[in-house]
Amino acid sequence: MLMPGNGEAVTRRSGARRGNGPGARSGEGPGAVLSRGVVILFAVACGAAVANVYFSQPLLVTMGHDLAMSPALVGSVVTLTHVGYGLGLFFLVPLGDVADRRRLIVAQLLLLVVALVVVAAAHTAAILLVGMAAMGLLAVVTQTLVAFAASLAPPAGRGRVVGLVTSGVVIGILLARTASGLLADLAGWRSVYLASASLTALLALVLYRVLPHHTDAPPTTLRYGQLLRSTITLFVRERLLRLRALFGLLIFAAFSTLWSSVALPLSEAPYFLPHSAIGALGLIGVTGALAATVAGRLNDRGLSGRTTGIALALLAASWLPLAFTRSSLWALCVGVILLDLAVQAVHVTNQTLIYALHPDAGSRLIGGYMVFYSIGSATGAITATSLYAVAGWGAVCALGAAFSCLGLVLWAFTRHGIPDPATTKMPSRVGS
Repeated sequence: MLMPGNGEAVTRRSGARRGNGPGARSGEGPGAVLSRGVVILFAVACGAAVANVYFSQPLLVTMGHDLAMSPALVGSVVTLTHVGYGLGLFFLVPLGDVADRRRLIVAQLLLLVVALVVVAAAHTAAILLVGMAAMGLLAVVTQTLVAFAASLAPPAGRGRVVGLVTSGVVIGILLARTASGLLADLAGWRSVYLASASLTALLALVLYRVLPHHTDAPPTTLRYGQLLRSTITLFVRERLLRLRALFGLLIFAAFSTLWSSVALPLSEAPYFLPHSAIGALGLIGVTGALAATVAGRLNDRGLSGRTTGIALALLAASWLPLAFTRSSLWALCVGVILLDLAVQAVHVTNQTLIYALHPDAGSRLIGGYMVFYSIGSATGAITATSLYAVAGWGAVCALGAAFSCLGLVLWAFTRHGIPDPATTKMPSRVGS
C-alpha cells in the first residue's frame, strides 16, 4: 500500500473544493471518495483495536495462576476492561467532533501501546487490573475510526464504507479469542499483549502517514463539558437515535447471550470440546462480516427499514437451531451464522442512519449509540451465564429469543413512524 504524506492520496476529489464552507475539514465532505485500500486500512485498525477488549477471555485461568489471583479477582479483569470501554465511549469518542481526528487517533493508539505493555509486564494483580482498565478506555479508538471513515465517505456511498469498516470490527471481535488462545499456547499469555502492542504501534505509524488532517477550523467550538452535554441533548432531540440505540441494545444483548455462554454446553457432555476447538467457533461467526458489507450497500439504496426487519426476523429464527446445540453441532453452526449475519446487518444500518442525522456530530452520535451496545452486551452476558447455572441451555436460548423478538416487535410498531435521514434535510449543527 502506498503511504503518502499528510493523507494526499487518501481521497480523490470529485470536482469539489477543499473546505466547503466554514468549519469544513480538509479531505472530508461530499467530494471525498475513499480508496478501497484506505477503507481496508480503517477496517484492519478497527479490528486490531477492538480485539484487545476480548483477548483476555481465554487467558483468565492462566493469568490467575501466574499472578496468584483469586477467582473473584480474575473475573474482574473482564469487568474492568468493559467498564473502561464504556467510559471511553462517553468521555473520549466525542472528542472526534472538536479535535483533529488524525492526531486524536494516533495519540490514542500510542497510549494504547503503553497500556498493552503495562499489561504484558504486570507482575502484580493491581498493575494488571489498572492496565486492563486503561486498555479498555483507549480501545474506543475503534469508534473514532468508524466516525472518521463515515465523515470521509460521500453520502451516496457512506453505507458501503461503514459496512466495510464494521466488517473489520466483527472479525476483530470474533477472532480475538481464537488468536489469543493459539498465541498463548505457543509463547505464554504475555506474548498476546506484546504482539498487540507491536501491531498497534505499526498501525499508528501507518495511519499517521495516510490519514488526512485538518487545515481549517474545527466544525464546532464547544468546550469539553458542553460537548458531553450535547451528546445527551442529541438523545433528547432525535427519536431515530433513541430507537436505533434500543435496537443496538437488544441485538447485542442477544449476541452476548450466545457468545458469553456457548462454551458452557460445548465443554460438557456429550462434546467435552477443548478451549481451542470452542474458540474456533468464532471462525464461523466471521460470516457476519459479509452481512456488514451487504447491509451497507442496501442502506445506500434506501432499503434501511426493510433490511432491519429482515435481519431482526433472522435473528429471532436463529435461536431455533441454536436450541438443538446439545444434539447437533451442525445446528449450532447454522444458528451462529444466522445470528451473526443478522446482528451485523442491523448494526451497520443503525450506524449509517444515525450518522446521517448530524454528520458534524458523528463521533458523539456513534459514541452515544455504542454506550447502549455496551449495556446490551453486559446484560446478555450476566443474564445468560446466571441463567445457564440454574436452568440450562434451553433457558439461555429462550432468553436470546426474547431479546430478538422484542427487537422485531419494536421494528414492527415503529417502521412507518420515522423518516430516513438520508432523504430528509436535517440541521447541520448541534450545539449544547
